[in-house]
Amino acid sequence: MNEAQTEITIPHLFRCPISLDLLEDPVTLCTGQTYDRSSIQKWISAGNFTCPVTMQKLHDLSFVPNHTLRHLIHQWLQLGSQFHPGNNNSATIDYLASLKHTLESHETSLENKLEALEKISVLSDEYCSFRKSCFQQLSFLSLLLELVFGSSENHMEFVELALSCILKLLPIVNLEPLNIIKDESKLEIFMLLFEKGTSSIKTSLCVLIDYSTTSSQTEEVCHVLGNSQKLVHEIVQVVNQNCSEVSKAAIKALSALCSLQSNRESLVRAGAIDGIITYISECETRHKNLAPLGMATMKKLLVLDSAKEALVNNPKGVESLVKMVFKVCNQECSESAVGILSIVCCDFGSAREEAIGAGVLTQLLFLLQSQCGTKTKTKARLLLKLLRSKWSEESMQM
Repeated sequence: MNEAQTEITIPHLFRCPISLDLLEDPVTLCTGQTYDRSSIQKWISAGNFTCPVTMQKLHDLSFVPNHTLRHLIHQWLQLGSQFHPGNNNSATIDYLASLKHTLESHETSLENKLEALEKISVLSDEYCSFRKSCFQQLSFLSLLLELVFGSSENHMEFVELALSCILKLLPIVNLEPLNIIKDESKLEIFMLLFEKGTSSIKTSLCVLIDYSTTSSQTEEVCHVLGNSQKLVHEIVQVVNQNCSEVSKAAIKALSALCSLQSNRESLVRAGAIDGIITYISECETRHKNLAPLGMATMKKLLVLDSAKEALVNNPKGVESLVKMVFKVCNQECSESAVGILSIVCCDFGSAREEAIGAGVLTQLLFLLQSQCGTKTKTKARLLLKLLRSKWSEESMQM
């Protein structure tokens, strides 16, 4: 196999970000980034005291050996040439079949099952169209889903790793097996994992929800998940957690569920509006890039009167949107905020009063003087006109 083929087959996570070669002695810095020891030592010896990937200043120059990654690389290398392009395809099928048997067998120890999952994770990272077809033919997605949601007594480490493998398979296989989640017993375990699982498990489940909306084959799964009040309530709780990765995944899951119109009333009843308001009100300190997604989801829900009432009745609802009106660095935020305020201010006098009291008129004037797009400015002018006309009507009535 030539050098070009070798580069293609090295999984991205196994490459040193500096040399782009296979990691031989992976070490992790205080920033959480992993490099090959020799490469990062040369970087620091040259007088660079920042992390090459994040460019953060290194307040601690010590290295921590990444034994987990070293172990995975060692396993990958042990798989040898049997998985390289051009080799006997039957060897690939036989090897994957043996991994499947290991996972299926009730006689297999937890340690051996975890090792099998690690190998599946590594193999699914590499690009090989034949191998991906093998995953499909051997029904790995169905097996892993059954293993995760078929028993409430699974070890959490096993669930985490199995879900990780599932997420790697979802983009390359048929999604029809996701329909097993509709089964009442499977749904109960899904909700139990969401309630009791680790942040990693909750993040994976949110991504799984997101995938359920990407295919017509799984539309019913999306409907079942979106109409589970308990599950949606749990997702809303996760949205409000301080852990960025899991809350980002949760806001994406809410947005995905909202794409199905039949889910929207259920989402509102479960507190989705309040969850989104909390999320966007904290966007100054976290998740700025996903604030527009939260507001876009809210706007979809506002076709329902119950959603409008939930927004207006939330003590931070209108105020948090007013703060998002003038965002120089994020026109999408500004446009969404103006659009949502236009909806509630048209129907609720209390929303108009609160918006004006929170300084929306000043925010809109700043927005109109900025370099924002024509569409945003048009919406801002319409909101200003609405507020002025409603204020005039109410003044005359007094």
